[in-house]
Amino acid sequence: MKEYLQKLGKSLMMPISIIAAAGIFLGIASVLQNPNIVGEGFVAISGVQNTIGFIRAIVGALFGNLPILFAASVAIGLAKGEKTTAAFAAIIGFILFHVTISYFLSLKGITAATMSVESLIESGQSTLEATRTASLYESVLGIFTYRMNVFGGVIVGMLVATVHNRFYKTELPMAISYFGGKRLVPIMTTVTVPILGILMYFIWPFLGKGIEGIGNLIADSGAFGVFLFGAIERLLVPTGLHHILNQLVRFTPIGGVTMIDGEQVVGALNIFNRLLTESAPNMDVMREATRFLAQGKIPFMVFGLPAACYAMYKTARPSEKTRVKALLLAAAIASFTTGITEPIEFSFIFVSPILFIFHALMSGLSFMLMNLLGVSIGNVQGGAIDLGVFGILRGLETHWYFAVIVGIFYAFAYYFVFKTVILRRNVKTPGREDDTEPVAVAASNPGGRPATDMGTTIVTALGGIENIQSIDNCFTRLRLVLVDSEKVDEKALKATGAAGVMKLDDKNVQVVYGPQVEGIALKVKDAARMAE
Repeated sequence: MKEYLQKLGKSLMMPISIIAAAGIFLGIASVLQNPNIVGEGFVAISGVQNTIGFIRAIVGALFGNLPILFAASVAIGLAKGEKTTAAFAAIIGFILFHVTISYFLSLKGITAATMSVESLIESGQSTLEATRTASLYESVLGIFTYRMNVFGGVIVGMLVATVHNRFYKTELPMAISYFGGKRLVPIMTTVTVPILGILMYFIWPFLGKGIEGIGNLIADSGAFGVFLFGAIERLLVPTGLHHILNQLVRFTPIGGVTMIDGEQVVGALNIFNRLLTESAPNMDVMREATRFLAQGKIPFMVFGLPAACYAMYKTARPSEKTRVKALLLAAAIASFTTGITEPIEFSFIFVSPILFIFHALMSGLSFMLMNLLGVSIGNVQGGAIDLGVFGILRGLETHWYFAVIVGIFYAFAYYFVFKTVILRRNVKTPGREDDTEPVAVAASNPGGRPATDMGTTIVTALGGIENIQSIDNCFTRLRLVLVDSEKVDEKALKATGAAGVMKLDDKNVQVVYGPQVEGIALKVKDAARMAE
């Protein structure tokens, strides 16, 4: 189950990479269409504004079709092989899933026509009741169905991946052998997914209310609920399950539900991005949505953790400072600009529980303070890019300056606490290990070795090709399934630039490399293929 959840969390991040980039374009577009920032004259230039409108249309299409993107992404992430077949089957499954629900809804007379606000008012409901009832349904790819948002895509992707892994290697008798193997996957998808659709037709009304109830509970908890989210999100980082928690608040009622232009919008990130398309967004609604987004991360990602890197550098042995400087500088820049923090976090969370708990509590406090101070900075990463695009460029109404002010205090706090704890408790942070060995930054291709040589070194450190069952990666980690995790040479892996090595159990191992992990994973796969 742990391995499955790890892979699920990783697969959920594939659409997020697109959404994060698209969100930046949408943020810039909203700035360029704001007369208070660029002036009335610029806003009046039709050519410029038409171009911006075109960008918004493209980005809106991505946001509007998130469920099917998640279905394909989850299927790809959980598939053991033939991933393109899994993606193809997921698209088929997603369509059949909602067609099934739509058909059973129509049997009860529930259609787009009968569930429109106008029709419900004519049937005797008040405007408020009619709006609430209509918001329970939506059209997905032209199919009238329950409003399940990305949840529908995720469960379809999970089922399709299960079917795919069971049947993609199946050999059928000679007479029907053409339909075996990967061709059998879409066929079995058409058999199994409608069953899931029928189950969800009955289950979703209750499940949807349960999820909405959790969202209401968090909303009623106020600033304390935001604090808990921020602290728990950091505590889950070593497990990789923080990705799942983030997606829950970004795309489900747990992150908020609101009506915008007569349409229900669900999830913190969806609400924020939708409001960005408004010429005069409701800032109160936006602040409510962004309390779970980038603003809570900025103080510790842009200011706190880079200061912690400086503290670790200052406390390193003089003989180790040169190599530690290269390692920590690269990690600090990644955290500052993009909000990718794991290369820093994995340098201390396993060697000092005190620093880890301090970091988690400061994360929760950061989210709470940004909420209490009325900051409104959206998107997902939390680095300086988000601060600039979604805070500074959008103007003072975002209260971005509070993130900077709090961040400055965070820098001093992180530096003082890290330096004090490291020295007093002799914490073995980089440069203070008992048996130090040269450690380079993976992005710089340590030792000037060719890529294949680096991949071979990592394969050898993992116990050789015969010890490797599967190789994958997420945003920052090399994820491996091994025959025996005890054969892993952690020192050799750290010599390739790894910030940390996690042995989840006797088979599952994760090696933290940071943003450059995608290229490293390709090198390892190439080396593994050459060694076979």
